[in-house]
Amino acid sequence: MEEPWDFEFLSRIVDGFVSFLSEFVDDWLANDMRVSIFKILFSWLVVSLIAIHFAWKFYGNTVNDMYYRQGTGGKNGGTPDTAPHRSGWESAAGDNLKTHRE
Repeated sequence: MEEPWDFEFLSRIVDGFVSFLSEFVDDWLANDMRVSIFKILFSWLVVSLIAIHFAWKFYGNTVNDMYYRQGTGGKNGGTPDTAPHRSGWESAAGDNLKTHRE
C-alpha cells in the first residue's frame, strides 16, 4: 500500500524540480535587469570562490605553519612573552605578575 504513495511523492518532487528548472532557464535566457544582476553576482561569487581556492592552495601551508607554530623559538625568533635566555617555567616561577585591581 505504501509503494504507490512513495512513488507519487517522488514523482511530485521530480515534477516540481523540473518545472523550477524550466522557469529558471526561461528567466536566464530573458534579457531582464534582475537576471543581469543575478548573472553579475553569481559570476562574482564563482570568481571569488575560485580565487580563494587557488590562494589557499598556494599560501595554505604557510598560513597553517604560522598558526600551528610550536615552541618558543619559531621561525620569527621567539615569542614576545618569554625572553630567549629563559624557559617558560623559569620566567613564570621567578617573576611577580601584575594583576588588575579596581
